[in-house]
Amino acid sequence: MVQTVPRKRIEILVDTPLVPRIVGKLKAVDISGWSLIHVDSGGGRAGEWQHDDVTGASAKTIVLAIASDTNTARLIDAIAPLLDSYGMLLTVGDVQVVRGERF
Repeated sequence: MVQTVPRKRIEILVDTPLVPRIVGKLKAVDISGWSLIHVDSGGGRAGEWQHDDVTGASAKTIVLAIASDTNTARLIDAIAPLLDSYGMLLTVGDVQVVRGERF
């Protein structure tokens, strides 16, 4: 049977123009792999929103990464000061991965 390794799954919902800043934070804490997922619409405490293809207003992206406990903690420390000022959503969950040495 294939062995799995525990890691953390990190999802950050962020305004698309801030993605380079978040990717920079990932790199700074030695998280080298991530995926970007375009989000078309959603809703929250401030109400519903929808991506505007013409202006790019309200464009959101999910930055998805898998990392070790240590690197995840370092990322949380780096991003926490930005959460309120930029209205980002940060979630972290436990996952099992194959080829854990990659994360």
